[in-house]
Amino acid sequence: MSDQAISAGGRAWVSGVRDATPLLGGYIPVAISFGLIANQAGFSSWEAIIISLVIYAGASQFLFVGMVASGAPLWLVVVMTLLINARHLVYAPNLAPWLNGNRWWFWLMHGLTDQVFALAHTRLPALPPSERLGWFTGAMLLAWFSWVGGTALGALAGQELTGRWPLLNDVMPFALPALFVVLLAPRFTSWLWAAALGCAVVVALLFAANGLPNMAIPIAALLGATVFFVMQSNTRAEV
Repeated sequence: MSDQAISAGGRAWVSGVRDATPLLGGYIPVAISFGLIANQAGFSSWEAIIISLVIYAGASQFLFVGMVASGAPLWLVVVMTLLINARHLVYAPNLAPWLNGNRWWFWLMHGLTDQVFALAHTRLPALPPSERLGWFTGAMLLAWFSWVGGTALGALAGQELTGRWPLLNDVMPFALPALFVVLLAPRFTSWLWAAALGCAVVVALLFAANGLPNMAIPIAALLGATVFFVMQSNTRAEV
């Protein structure tokens, strides 16, 4: 590998870290909340950290801890966790065309989250092919380590933090959803994206309002993706 290629890869890493830095404002508060809740549910600090390292999915982790603490059978915990993460069946194929020139892209999908996907889907097409993997790796690792670090902080010192600043209990759960909305907002300038996202939001709200919040995320994601691709195909056919 040439010095020029190495230099370009290093710049891409730095660019990915820089672009992903705003994600920390959403990740760390929710991760602290998870670490605290995991402790309260009977998990040790190390167990909470390992869950964040391995599962690395906010909604799934909260569900996992809640179901295990309530005595739910392991098979049901696994099925529900996989069901919530089914939206990644939509996310990964959308990023694959920008990363599949490298053998490592498949393994990096472990670091794919809602917020990283929204950021990468906007930035990767604008980058030179030689910089895409480096950019994604830098952004993904920063988000992953911030989540694990926030979990450790919440598990080890969460009670002290919320005892000193009780308002954190009310603020932390809203940080990540708010960040995701901000990242998606620019997409509403496209009627195609607006229609798909609108359908997904409506379906998610309907499921949540009818007492099925765990079903809302994967079904809304799959329906939104279906609407997007069907409308996109029809538009191309008309052209």
